[in-house]
Amino acid sequence: MRKLAYVLPALVIVIALGLSSIFIVDPRYKALVLQFGAVVKTVEKPGLYFKVPFVQSVVYYDGRIRGLSTPPLEVTPSDDRRLVVDAFARWKITNLVAFREATGAVGIPLAEKRLQDTLIDAIRGVLGQVPSNAVLSDDRTPLMNKIRDVARQKAAKSLGIDVIDVRLTRTDLPDQNLSATYARMKAEREREAADEIARGKEAAQTIRATADRTALELTSAAQKKADVIRGQADAKRNAVYAGAFGKDPEFFAFTRSLRTYEEALKGSNTTIVMTPNNEFFDYLNSDRSAAMGGQASKPHPKMPGAMPALVAPQSGAAQPAAPKP
Repeated sequence: MRKLAYVLPALVIVIALGLSSIFIVDPRYKALVLQFGAVVKTVEKPGLYFKVPFVQSVVYYDGRIRGLSTPPLEVTPSDDRRLVVDAFARWKITNLVAFREATGAVGIPLAEKRLQDTLIDAIRGVLGQVPSNAVLSDDRTPLMNKIRDVARQKAAKSLGIDVIDVRLTRTDLPDQNLSATYARMKAEREREAADEIARGKEAAQTIRATADRTALELTSAAQKKADVIRGQADAKRNAVYAGAFGKDPEFFAFTRSLRTYEEALKGSNTTIVMTPNNEFFDYLNSDRSAAMGGQASKPHPKMPGAMPALVAPQSGAAQPAAPKP
């Protein structure tokens, strides 16, 4: 019984010492084995490990990729236009010993604070060398890669971490500059619209002038052709009249007189004052012996007989009386 009383405490102590000498590293973490504050071992692979109990201690660090956002900050590009910029970075611990020496017992909170300062310095340095149009453009990949490289180099030396990627999440103008910028953009767009309208009006005027000239040319050509055709028709008509006059001069004179009567008696209030024996009335009298020299007592075969007077007296006007046959 006495032996059992000594064995059981010793067994408990041995089990306690064995358990305190064992530590497990999770796949999500990395570990440092410290002895009196100094790093004696680095464990980066998951598994079961041993340490000296009560002398050595284990510190765990998250080995996964972490994210860090920067607060909005104002930067001044090379053209002196202020911009409000914030960024997002992804990083992870690559050197546990350097990370431990840089952050001490505080660890990740202190590392994030120092990494944030490093990112801000990198953003100001890179964006201060380019114009604001390059920062506000859609393709900012070269700028973000340059910021990442600058921050990576500083963070690797001072913190033992790797900056995997940096993204500019916002690049805006300050609130006090937005109104002026929008007004300038609006003025530029209005100027471009006015230029387009002016060019459109100029093109429309050119097209309209060309169309008017073409219409005038077509009309002139058509009028010329019509005049030629009309002249040829008049020539044929005159030739026909001339031929008819040669065949029967008396009938030609008769038809010409009828046209003269028609033209002279047009209108609703026509008054003619002349002597009864005027030549104008030759074909209005039935007795033409005086005008024809005694040879025209009978009507011509192609002419009508005696014709009545065609000129009616107007009310209130003195009219010559037609001679009786």
